[in-house]
Amino acid sequence: MLPTDYGTFDVVAFRTTRDDLEHLALMRGAPNPEQIVPVRIHSECLTGDVLSSRRCDCRAQLHAAQADLGRSATGILLYMRQEGRGIGLANKISAYALQDEGMDTVDANIHLGFDDDLRRYDIAAAMLRLLAVRRVSLLTNNPRKVFGLTGHGVEVAEIRPLRVGKTVENERYLATKRDRSGHLL
Repeated sequence: MLPTDYGTFDVVAFRTTRDDLEHLALMRGAPNPEQIVPVRIHSECLTGDVLSSRRCDCRAQLHAAQADLGRSATGILLYMRQEGRGIGLANKISAYALQDEGMDTVDANIHLGFDDDLRRYDIAAAMLRLLAVRRVSLLTNNPRKVFGLTGHGVEVAEIRPLRVGKTVENERYLATKRDRSGHLL
């Protein structure tokens, strides 16, 4: 059990055999395989989630999702260890430096030799299956998460955008997510 500012959750840790990363599921209630379960897939963002960076909206999304799920009888927050859209913390910091020089977040990742987003959703889908969740109401702005889950056998019955966390410091970042990555902002 994990008491939080947003309610008490059951916490389950998962370790993949592919890369030995550990991911978490924060759960409210016991999902019924026939029910549509509210779910947030949140990718790790140390600078936002822990250090309160204003460069992104990650912390605001995490807290909004936790608050929403904390008010629900059932719901799951998957905390995925996919820092920096899957490029890792050190590379994300290098991308920050390129953004400071004028690149947007997509071009910075590409300049470093990565795709704009390397996150995977097969592990999130496997976690949901292990938790007996087949149909979700997905709290997201990111259409790639929808395709990632549906492509791995999880039905996305509803998309619930999280439009939170806009600051002066992240306006350009959010515009890039909307205009270049198709986020629902």
